[in-house]
Amino acid sequence: MTTTVAERDLLGLLESAVNEAPVETIVPAEATQSEVEAPVRQLVIINWSGEFDRIMPTLIMANAAAAMGYKTKVFTTFWGLLPFVNDQKRIVGENWMQKMLAFMQRPGISHLKMSKMNFLGMGPWMIGQLSKKYQIASPKELLEAAEALGVEFMPCQMTMDMFGLKREDMIDGMGEPVGAATVLELMTQPNTASLFI
Repeated sequence: MTTTVAERDLLGLLESAVNEAPVETIVPAEATQSEVEAPVRQLVIINWSGEFDRIMPTLIMANAAAAMGYKTKVFTTFWGLLPFVNDQKRIVGENWMQKMLAFMQRPGISHLKMSKMNFLGMGPWMIGQLSKKYQIASPKELLEAAEALGVEFMPCQMTMDMFGLKREDMIDGMGEPVGAATVLELMTQPNTASLFI
């Protein structure tokens, strides 16, 4: 059977069109849905200490996790709540015992003591000088960075009540007070890691 030039041209066009057409692959609905709804990774940090050498790793880990895309929450309880009191507040509390606690352990991120070798403030001063020399961010700078990255700071309601702290005593970025049950619920959610610092 002979073909004309016109027929050969037409067959050539059809063949090239078939070769260039995109091949559609059928993907099961479950696969596309799981790709679209990728689970959110979450990190919950329990911060119970207000000392320099424990606040630093808390803020460093919170910043690193938030930068990596983790939904990051820091639960601040007991002495760990005091660094998140506004720096300008000197004495907080409602009764003489609460005020005495604030006097003995000044609250605020700029007034942290060391757990070891505090030496009446000499230890934190030396660490501050070394941090500047080696370009390490201060706790205040790390706190500001964490807030900018969307880290959520959750104060412990029980600790606020015990220390006589009010919402207006706390830093601006502090979330609503929560209790232990809320934090346990967060820690047991899927794709959630937790740290106790």
